[in-house]
Amino acid sequence: MTTNWNYQPLTLQQRQLMNDILPQCGSNSTVAEILVRRGVRTAQEAASFFAPSVNDFHDPFLMQDMDKAVNRLNKAMGAKERIMIYGDYDVDGTTAVALVYKYLQNYYSNIEYYIPTRYDEGYGISRKSIEYAAENEVKLVIVLDCGIKAIEEIAYAKEKGIDFIICDHHVPDEILPDAVAILNPKMPGSKYPCQHLSGCGVGFKFMQAFALSNGLTNHNELESLLDLCAVSIAADIVPIVDENRVMAYHGLRRLNSNPNLGLRSIIRLCKLTNKDITISDVIFKISPRINASGRMQSGMEAVDLLVSRDLHDAYEKGKDIDQYNKDRKELDKRITEEANSLLDNDVNIVRDRRSIVIYNKNWHKGIIGIVASRLTELYYKPAVVLTYSNGIATGSSRSVQGFDIYSAINSTRDLLENFGGHTYAVGLSLKEENIPEFRRRFEQYVAEHIQPNQLQPQLDIDATIEFADITSELVNSLRRLNPYGPGNQKPVFCTQNVFDFGTSKLVGKNLEHIKLELEDNSTSRVLNAIAFNMAPYFEHIHAHKPVDICYTIEQAKHNSNGESIQLMIRDIRLSKT
Repeated sequence: MTTNWNYQPLTLQQRQLMNDILPQCGSNSTVAEILVRRGVRTAQEAASFFAPSVNDFHDPFLMQDMDKAVNRLNKAMGAKERIMIYGDYDVDGTTAVALVYKYLQNYYSNIEYYIPTRYDEGYGISRKSIEYAAENEVKLVIVLDCGIKAIEEIAYAKEKGIDFIICDHHVPDEILPDAVAILNPKMPGSKYPCQHLSGCGVGFKFMQAFALSNGLTNHNELESLLDLCAVSIAADIVPIVDENRVMAYHGLRRLNSNPNLGLRSIIRLCKLTNKDITISDVIFKISPRINASGRMQSGMEAVDLLVSRDLHDAYEKGKDIDQYNKDRKELDKRITEEANSLLDNDVNIVRDRRSIVIYNKNWHKGIIGIVASRLTELYYKPAVVLTYSNGIATGSSRSVQGFDIYSAINSTRDLLENFGGHTYAVGLSLKEENIPEFRRRFEQYVAEHIQPNQLQPQLDIDATIEFADITSELVNSLRRLNPYGPGNQKPVFCTQNVFDFGTSKLVGKNLEHIKLELEDNSTSRVLNAIAFNMAPYFEHIHAHKPVDICYTIEQAKHNSNGESIQLMIRDIRLSKT
């Protein structure tokens, strides 16, 4: 599949902005260009980008209903009511519950937490949890990372004398639950400056407001929990801009210096101890282990781990969760292979349709979201993967860059029992007999609304440079742009007319990768590079014919000459000249 290379030269106005912020960028024009493309407009914004400060947090009371939420929490604590912290079973939900529970535990003891089981209770607020709350005389439930659509459940809880404070970040409907307060930056008419908080981020803002209302000045108590926010931000793939950038920046520093005991045990099991942990490490190593608890067993175990106060206990719990992740990988591999086989046997899905909707009632409910992601990456089409659970078809969907899958699924809502999520990921459930009509109407919506370029991989190029521009000063400046993620992806560079130095070779079990040593005409320097799964280009490159490359700049392991640079090739094209 051909990848589109997108590069727009800077406008005159952008070039002026680049000159304005150049001093903050160490006079490196490449870094200044990247910042301008990230939306930085002033020298002050550039300084804040390089060094995000907790002083840049917005006033939490700017969020709609925050005063109501804080007043109800203060009332509950004053009356010694039993409080339950409730959250979704994924990484965002479990980190959010852990954060709020750990913080409130400093000031209040009549409190517990609850995570529904994926298989018995399903997503969101369950009737079972309300019955449990009533039996245990819970008067206030703080629900995190879900609840925005739980109209019937919250009405039922109200009949039992249980109040709810909803802390969510999913898209709300026109009709809202009858909760005491709804904290959600995506609420209609919301004037909160950062609309893309994670669920854990919303919980953090709630605790920040609680602290302000009670004159709690020990900021370290709250800021020490930012490692949980960083994990949630990475796992939920929310844009790392505005407050999310502040939380991710300081949360990563905490992960690298003094993480909570539960995360420390996961870091140890991931073999990341004494390494510089990045957002990428959180996404691919830490988050899957936390997620595996809710996928394979119970999300309660993840919270148990994250609130643990004993290192030995945390490590033992971490080993259990690590085993769940190994089991999850086995299932993931098998179900992905079955899904690909299903698609291979129906070429019309891949060739003639703009979307993928597949169903197998025997697939594991905890894995289908991962499978949907893999299908979207492989076929570059919006994908819905469904299985059967508790008498109903339930599924997960993932989208391609730029296409709003929430709106696509919303267009079929009359066929659905329930749904909810974000622009790029939605969970849903429907009766089995409605699947054919859902497939037809979902495909119709996608075909009518998706743009042709959204059905191809896109590679956004930040700057075109020569090898002479790749200096240690540039590498050090790029390090200052961390943390990377949505809204601030690792910069992609393009260099044209590069040649094999004569020593490149095929590597890998099946010789599918190329280990490169490259040069261009700007310098005599030779740069190391790796191009995964690009063996078809080897013959052309080995013949010393020029190619254009897109790549990110990585730092290789230390060697006798110090720290070396390696280019991670993202795509290759034959040069036109």
